[in-house]
Amino acid sequence: MARILIIDDEKMIRLTLKEILRYENYITEEAIDGEDALKKLQSSQYDLALCDIKMPKMDGIEVLEMARKEGISTAFIMISAHGNIETAVEATKKGAFDFIQKPPDLNRLLITIRNALENNQLTNESVVLKSKITTLNYEIIGEDISIVEVKNMIEKVAPTEAKVLITGPNGSGKELVARQIHLQSRRNKMPFVEVNCAAIPSELIESELFGHEKGSFTSAIKNRVGKFEQAHGGTLFLDEIGDMSLAAQAKVLRAIQEKKIMRVGGEKEIEVDVRIVAATNKLLKSEIQKENFREDLYHRLAVVEILVPSLNQRKSDISILAQYLLKKVIQEYNSKPKFISADAIEYLSQLNWTGNIRELRNVIERLYIMCDKEITLYDVQKYANK
Repeated sequence: MARILIIDDEKMIRLTLKEILRYENYITEEAIDGEDALKKLQSSQYDLALCDIKMPKMDGIEVLEMARKEGISTAFIMISAHGNIETAVEATKKGAFDFIQKPPDLNRLLITIRNALENNQLTNESVVLKSKITTLNYEIIGEDISIVEVKNMIEKVAPTEAKVLITGPNGSGKELVARQIHLQSRRNKMPFVEVNCAAIPSELIESELFGHEKGSFTSAIKNRVGKFEQAHGGTLFLDEIGDMSLAAQAKVLRAIQEKKIMRVGGEKEIEVDVRIVAATNKLLKSEIQKENFREDLYHRLAVVEILVPSLNQRKSDISILAQYLLKKVIQEYNSKPKFISADAIEYLSQLNWTGNIRELRNVIERLYIMCDKEITLYDVQKYANK
């Protein structure tokens, strides 16, 4: 049974709507103004909100904007006695399902509510399906005790807001861990934004993270939204953070502490709500001793530290990984299936995988391209290039 929140500062309007909706077997609650509505939306889950636009303290469109910023997906139908085309357009641009003038026509109101609830259900089903598909695409494969421990840590830390530092060698799957933390968190409907700190020149990293204002430097021909703003409400993944300059580290630390950023060349502070997940292949404690990394930033980031094992540390998983990666390659090439023999897998398990899973994936793709229907021991010895 759908739950509907009636938001209006006029008591008689609330009572009238409440009686109508109860007669239609909807569960209703009331909010007397915008602030009361936002508190209720934050603490409880509603399928729909009937929201007056003109209210004291906080108007209806502000309530809708705040709800969306906090990731609240409740459908909104805006109602107003002073409506016009401009108001209706603004409400729908902000994410309202529809706009109805007061006093509402009863039949139109009930039809609009029914349509909004049906649309919400379809949207939720689509989000769930997309989440399942995405989760499968970023699944962490393996049964070795070391990777099972990583999975257990993800399960524990993901539902919290704790900052996570992921460490481990290149190619071991640190990004997969970060994505799983996001997918299993309450922020999974909001953006996952990745920044490769090692790939961005030090003079551009601040603009990349915080954005810039037009004219703040020679090539700044227009305003740019940075990664912190893009990740608002979601997760910001700072990959290879050990390669970030000390100047940028100081600003990242400030942004984490104050939950505010300032664009390059800007004067206005912008509030941001992001969960930080960072990763590095470096030993940050050693980098701190070398004065290459800030100790205070390290302690901010490493509330929970997850060490991803190298492939050489989990060789019992090579059989499972080889079969899984072969299936993925077949899907990507949209081609006929191929098989890998048991002795070929055994040989792969004895090799030294300095490039970790990324290297194994490349070898499997090479074998798929070069070999016939079955990948044999001879094929692996010939094409693995070890």
